[in-house]
Amino acid sequence: MDAKQRAGIDATNREFLRYDQVNKPQTYHLAESGHPERYDEDYVVRSCDMGDWWSGDAAARTRFAHELHTALREIGFAVLVNHRVDPALYERAAGDVPRVFTETDPATRLGYRARRHGSVNQGYFPVRETSDIHPDLVEGWVFCRRAFDLDCDPAFDASAFWPLPGLEPRFRELVRAHERLILPLMQSILFGLGCDPHLYDARLTGTNFGLRLNYYPPLSEEDLASRAARLLGHEDVDLFTLLPAPSVEGLQVLNRATGGWVRLQAPPGSIVLNTGDYMQRITNDRLPSTTHRVSPPRDAERSRCPRVSFPMAVYVWEDEVLEVLPGLGEPRYDPVKAIAFHTRTTSKFYGDDYAVEG
Repeated sequence: MDAKQRAGIDATNREFLRYDQVNKPQTYHLAESGHPERYDEDYVVRSCDMGDWWSGDAAARTRFAHELHTALREIGFAVLVNHRVDPALYERAAGDVPRVFTETDPATRLGYRARRHGSVNQGYFPVRETSDIHPDLVEGWVFCRRAFDLDCDPAFDASAFWPLPGLEPRFRELVRAHERLILPLMQSILFGLGCDPHLYDARLTGTNFGLRLNYYPPLSEEDLASRAARLLGHEDVDLFTLLPAPSVEGLQVLNRATGGWVRLQAPPGSIVLNTGDYMQRITNDRLPSTTHRVSPPRDAERSRCPRVSFPMAVYVWEDEVLEVLPGLGEPRYDPVKAIAFHTRTTSKFYGDDYAVEG
């Protein structure tokens, strides 16, 4: 652990504001341990029933859009139920994620070490090295669209991206299922804002995404004593993220209205949806990019068990322009190319030379 990462254990987000390109007035420590914190124990993130969308009934779809808008405007998070993704896909993925990290040796994994491709840092992140600013107690692996044979390309080589190539078709089935949710969700979000619901249809058809496999190894006494977070407090940079509900406690969401943390525990099989920086930018601050983190479970026994998650971040392609949607008031932000916006924001985690000028 270098000096920058050691400092990151006690750091607050205010030390990195120069990288932010949307308004983030909140103040928080990157890690939970060792700091006095407030918890909103009674707050429950709203559940939104996608069955209303799939019904095809206009009134039901309007109800879903209103519920989703209310949840996202209130805290930037919602829990999706009746989303039509087979829960068996999530059960299988939960078993496959550890294999990527435990059935391969360190040298093999390092051969896939993450590097920027387009806007996104893609590939393998060793434990304590997912960020330059904090020693996260997690190993990660980001697979973007090019890592999946979604177009039945005879030249596709899974081994170029996957240390266990046989897992590609298994996770491909998962991302295809999530892709079917992208347009309904974006159309509902736009409708809730009073915008043309089809404004982003073309940009989000065959768009880029990042499926991140997170493997949180069992925590040792040394890990707990370090006071490092399992995953530092941060905001996602994307439009929105789809996170199948994790089975192990740890996800915490910052309630901007109170300054308290909400321990989010979603029902098995549900999807946790949250909005990111792209969304806050184009909605003129209407929908916030909400801070969240992963902390050790309160039950010491659970901390000795591994934890997995597999969120899918939804982006637009690098050459697209992010600009405030029509009808949302005087724009607070100038138009910007996605690649410039994305890499400048995430250079907070990867170093100043990561940023690309638009």
